[in-house]
Amino acid sequence: MPPVDFTFRPSSVGRARLGRLVSGHGIVETPQFMPVGTQASVKSLSPTDLRSVGAQVILANTYHLWLRPGHERIARLGGLHRFMGWDGPILTDSGGFQVFSLASIRRVDDDGVTFANHLDGSPMLLTPELAVEIQEALGADIAMVLDQPIDPAQPTALVAEAMHRTHRWAERSLAVHGRAGQALFGIVQGGIDPALRQESALTIAALPFAGIAIGGLSVGESKQAMAESLAVVGDALGDDPRARYLMGVGSPVDFFGAIESGIDLFDSVLPTRVARTGQLWTSQGRLNLRNARFQDDPGPVDPECGCETCRVHSRAYLAHLFRARELLAYRLASVHNLTYTLDLLRRIRGALASSSFASLRGQIEERFARPAGQLSRD
Repeated sequence: MPPVDFTFRPSSVGRARLGRLVSGHGIVETPQFMPVGTQASVKSLSPTDLRSVGAQVILANTYHLWLRPGHERIARLGGLHRFMGWDGPILTDSGGFQVFSLASIRRVDDDGVTFANHLDGSPMLLTPELAVEIQEALGADIAMVLDQPIDPAQPTALVAEAMHRTHRWAERSLAVHGRAGQALFGIVQGGIDPALRQESALTIAALPFAGIAIGGLSVGESKQAMAESLAVVGDALGDDPRARYLMGVGSPVDFFGAIESGIDLFDSVLPTRVARTGQLWTSQGRLNLRNARFQDDPGPVDPECGCETCRVHSRAYLAHLFRARELLAYRLASVHNLTYTLDLLRRIRGALASSSFASLRGQIEERFARPAGQLSRD
């Protein structure tokens, strides 16, 4: 597999960049959003669906695939791309987020993280070395080091302890990573403490990673705190030419400030998760299709959208599917929300190239500030 290569040109908007990430499985134009396929599947969508919505790269999760069906089995079956039928680039998270989300069933020490397997309760030790081994077996184009995200509201001493452990694990991950053509990204931690964020960014940047991720944000802190943390990291990284990935952010409004701070890649379950509750994102803002008024609405979800859902089906039909708890509701809503999200990133790339970034940002912020279903009259 050829090496992953990232090139970019700066824009006139803060630290925003227009980039191109080339991997053995295809090209990713940045800034870019990655749909999340935790268990080798973006919920309710096929690889054909993912291509139709405009996905260029997707994310899968090391922890979950380690537990089921197992990385060795996936390797025997030809690797993750063949296993899931997706021939484009794949990024795999290391399982670090589960250190945060499964805090009630795990124990962390310098060796790694011992989880109580949520499937059968058996103890499972995930070390930095094993996280790399799993991702090499999966054959991801981009692999992540194991890190220790922590609630930023914890005492500073605990946040610092987790950050320093993340740094030590990063060095251990580099020492064992050897799959040709697979890019290994380091992860910046440090909560929302400016001094810790700066220290972590400088420490990770000093190591020979192919890219740099910013973790431990979008976990309950305020929007202002996230923006301030991103600014600190951006200042610390300066003109570093490597790709930058903000983990776990997928709100339309949040993209703009992060991109202005120099972020190239995003991932989140948010677009598909809210879709499965009936909340759809449109050119006019949010729609909640569980609202009774949509039961008699013959119009498309979004007249400005060209996705399958909007071309073929009405708001009334989707409102019916959600009330009837038909599985098709989840697919059609997810197709739309991912189309909207990926098209928004395409529009942002165009806005960066044409100096209309501020105008697009203002439009999106205004429309998503409205209550769901309150549409513009323009």
